[in-house]
Amino acid sequence: MPKNRYLIATALCCVIAAVAHLGCIVFGGDWYRFFGAGEQMAVLAEQGDPHPTIVTSVIVTVLLLWALFALSGAGVIRRLPLLRTALCVISAIFLLRGLAFVALMPLFPGNSLTFWLVSSAICLVIGLLYAVGTVQAWRQLRPV
Repeated sequence: MPKNRYLIATALCCVIAAVAHLGCIVFGGDWYRFFGAGEQMAVLAEQGDPHPTIVTSVIVTVLLLWALFALSGAGVIRRLPLLRTALCVISAIFLLRGLAFVALMPLFPGNSLTFWLVSSAICLVIGLLYAVGTVQAWRQLRPV
């Protein structure tokens, strides 16, 4: 089975995003500010509060798990359980996050408009890559 370039690209995007989030944990407040996570997260990180690290660590873990599902769907690593379902759900989450940012903005008032526009565009692109890759691989992804 040829490797699915779209799903490989999504895995790479997820790994890059995870590394950027790890940078926030390692380099602290300035990185949280640069990526637009909000002044509150930046200040908490600078004060040594565990909240930013915990939240960001969860995001890193999820992104790396999603990268594994993309690689599995692409045929690069062994087939993971519930692969079709996972790829559909991951695609939907990224697409929803990319499209619904206007509704989410009031829930996170500390995040900058730049953060919302850039992160939403990135999520939309990743969601589209996941969706296209999933559709292309659908027949090969059927349960065995």
